[in-house]
Amino acid sequence: MKLEKAADEFEREPVPPVAFKGLKSFLSIYAGEHVAGTEFMIGPLFVASGVSAVDLLLGLLIGNLLAVASWTFICAPAATRTRMTLYYKLEQTCGPKLVALYNVANGVLFCILAGAMVSVSATAFGVPLNLKMPALQDWLPNSAAWVGIVVVVGALFAVVAARGYNAMARVAAIAVPWMALAFLACGVVTLPKLGVHSWKDFWDAAQTVIWKGGPPLPGQVKFTLWHVIFFAWACNAATHIGLVDMAIFRYARKWQYGAASAVGMFIGHYGAWVAASLLFALQLKEDPQNHTVAPGLMAYKAIGLAGLVCVVMAGWTTANPTLYRAGLAFQGLWPGSSRFRLTLLAGLLATIGAIFPALVMKLLSFVMLYGLILMPMGAVVFMDIFILPKLGLQDDWAARRKLSLNYAALLSWMAALLFCGLLNQFGKVEIFFLAIPGWLVAAACYVAASWHLQRKFVLQPQHNNQP
Repeated sequence: MKLEKAADEFEREPVPPVAFKGLKSFLSIYAGEHVAGTEFMIGPLFVASGVSAVDLLLGLLIGNLLAVASWTFICAPAATRTRMTLYYKLEQTCGPKLVALYNVANGVLFCILAGAMVSVSATAFGVPLNLKMPALQDWLPNSAAWVGIVVVVGALFAVVAARGYNAMARVAAIAVPWMALAFLACGVVTLPKLGVHSWKDFWDAAQTVIWKGGPPLPGQVKFTLWHVIFFAWACNAATHIGLVDMAIFRYARKWQYGAASAVGMFIGHYGAWVAASLLFALQLKEDPQNHTVAPGLMAYKAIGLAGLVCVVMAGWTTANPTLYRAGLAFQGLWPGSSRFRLTLLAGLLATIGAIFPALVMKLLSFVMLYGLILMPMGAVVFMDIFILPKLGLQDDWAARRKLSLNYAALLSWMAALLFCGLLNQFGKVEIFFLAIPGWLVAAACYVAASWHLQRKFVLQPQHNNQP
């Protein structure tokens, strides 16, 4: 209860020094957040994309380093400068009407992401029932039994999420170290079956069996080195350059604690992705025609019952806090409504999405779209904190002028999305490469629009009309 009270006290005010936390807290948070159910899907999808071994292993190194740099030099400094959540800072900068629009987008995208995790966990429950799992090219559910399992799992996750965050956080803290070991075990157990008994064997198998660099499987995008780099960096664009993780780093004693994100990146987004890739590569080696991506079945074949439990827990520890956040986002639209009921609504939306296999099979593209939609507002807030004051402009324009909507911020968000859409449709630039130009357009547009909006109030001297 004390934790809940503290969080409520700091939602709409800067975190006081007495509540600052040390480095260890952030190491735990990022280890838990990024060793999750998504890793069981992303690893196999890399194999399905036809990426080569060199491109994957080098690309993950570079991309994850860029992600850590984004948390360390963009997100954490913004958080420690303001000590606010992104949502409260957005209200000060952009006004409550734009925050409401942001919350709608945020809540819906959270539901879709949670739906993917419901689907991941459902594959584990389908193993003892000998259920036929959806394949890569499936868009619709392939059986009534699959729909039934998804509905049960989704309902269970939603009820637990609606009951509150603290219990989920405690279970996740216990489960995460074990899950990291389970991921490692899946990879280690799989290696001999792939013909790997030494480092040389591993490199040979990596190039000829695991990440062969050939054409992608049907329905998947062909990945190159650049795809891997930009995916590893931008799959969390909403949280680092989009500044969602201001909510975490506002408690940091120093902005340098942003480097703690490296724990999550290199345990989860490197080690776990590689381990999950091995599971799917083994499946394809045994049956090249089996394009089913079923984390539960693959993990079960590798380490038995422990694999099933790991898949369930990995999906659970991701879906539940995601549904909780979705409920909070929806509550921002209807402040007097029950968070419990709104979280159940989020669970219903997530479950409907989870029924359709395409949600998971297109996960690589979805997480990029998720970041692309939300990250322009991170650019707006970053410019508001660090650049506008240096140009003689005022930050927190909506709060200072008591505006319900800062049109400079709205214009910047829409301009960035329009620019990215045009690049994608007419410039044929794939979604994986749009985060940087989108962020830069939003940043430049916000500075220019703010200058235009504020010039008569701030840049022009105010004359005294008295004689």
